[in-house]
Amino acid sequence: MTIRVLIADDQMMVREGFSVLLNAMPGIEVVGEAVNGREAVAKVRELAPDVVLMDIRMPELNGIEATREIVAADGAAKVLVLTTFDLDEYVYQALRAGASGFLLKDASARQLADGVRVVASGEALLAPSVTKRLITEFSKLSDTPRLMPSAQAAYGDLTERETEVLVLIAQGMSNSEIAERLVVAESTIKTHVSRILVKLGLRDRTQAAVFAYEARLVTPG
Repeated sequence: MTIRVLIADDQMMVREGFSVLLNAMPGIEVVGEAVNGREAVAKVRELAPDVVLMDIRMPELNGIEATREIVAADGAAKVLVLTTFDLDEYVYQALRAGASGFLLKDASARQLADGVRVVASGEALLAPSVTKRLITEFSKLSDTPRLMPSAQAAYGDLTERETEVLVLIAQGMSNSEIAERLVVAESTIKTHVSRILVKLGLRDRTQAAVFAYEARLVTPG
């Protein structure tokens, strides 16, 4: 099945470059472009892409707010944030807003295509080691609890094993790595992950990792 991609960036060269690279990849099609966040939100409604490559710094509506609106619309589109450097506070904010991961703008064509495929598949936690470092860094910015009351209540519904799996997700482990660590079948871990997301009302593994850090289940460091 072809993965439909929307590229949102205010720089024409970036949009055109990524379009050429992605359209040359099997199973990926760029279905539209947007020059700002407001247009990105409108194009998602119009074109129903599977993945949105979202720049953060755009006029009219920035990538963080655009991501929040796209996720709130409860559509199928997954947002993959584009940034020029990985330790970027705005990227962390975008992850909290519902982005499924992030990618550096200097990524190779293969990394770009792989990132799109990973996010489209629902795995979401792109480049775990880098994402973990970013979440760790910016979870230090405030000592004020960030969890909404509803999320705090939902956390109490997790079983001991589900909490254990959640911590391992936040540490950047894949399902297969978690299964090996806990000596269970990978299918069992997939079931745990699905239940965690449902109970906590989260969209994907990236939001689960952010939740774990903000719930102080994993100590930043």
